[in-house]
Amino acid sequence: MNKFKQIFNNQKLNLIGMVHVPALPGSPRHTLAIEEICDIACTEAKKLCSAGIDGIIVENMHDVPYIRGADVGPHTIACMTKICTEVRKVVPSGYPCGLQILASANMEAMAVAHATGFQFIRAEGFVFGHIADEGWTEACAGPLLRYKKNIGADRVSIIVDIKKKHGSHAVTSDVSLVDTAEAAQFFQADGVVVTGTATGRPSDPQEVRDIQNACRDLPVIVGSGVSPKNLKLFRNAHALIIGSYLKKDGIWMNELDVKRITEMVDLVKTIRSEE
Repeated sequence: MNKFKQIFNNQKLNLIGMVHVPALPGSPRHTLAIEEICDIACTEAKKLCSAGIDGIIVENMHDVPYIRGADVGPHTIACMTKICTEVRKVVPSGYPCGLQILASANMEAMAVAHATGFQFIRAEGFVFGHIADEGWTEACAGPLLRYKKNIGADRVSIIVDIKKKHGSHAVTSDVSLVDTAEAAQFFQADGVVVTGTATGRPSDPQEVRDIQNACRDLPVIVGSGVSPKNLKLFRNAHALIIGSYLKKDGIWMNELDVKRITEMVDLVKTIRSEE
């Protein structure tokens, strides 16, 4: 069975909530002590878990402007390791936890996941290079999977963005989204993430269906813009990563809104019951 499916017990339409940790030391917006940052991340993780969200992704979203993986400093990796360690303590054993370190710090995220007991990472630039707003992102599948093997992190699953948001893909304009998904599958990704053009903007439901038809054994995850209005359009997705909608007023920088979280959980439960 696919590793990512195993993490969620082969359940369909999993809700994955985002834990956007406050700005870390060294980033332009940093103001809080690491202990305060850990407390906020743990509070958000517990709130999402208690409300019925199926899994979480911890991400350094507030570290804008982002820098490329090779330039992410050891202080960021150390802080993310501490935060993930504390988060892992406050959610139930086995609860699906993933992480992403922006931008494209995929090997670093793999190391943190391996050290902290997180089950998966979200990687950028897995196949086909592209221009992101922080610069050129190189394809990384070969080095990343070799690094994973070298450190013994076989249990850590990798879901990957394809033609991701906040990027220009003109250099691969002759390669379709389906072709990209097939390449990711061939290069042993555990799942592909389909996004809109920017944070909070929805994916194209037809593109999601096309990838599902072409890559029948590969989990397809919708990575942006999911809301109650379009939820049913993605009912066949393996998972939905939701950040902005679960925040107050639907703005990613705001605090979590329990009412919105409960609404999404209830809607997903209803759709599952109809299957």
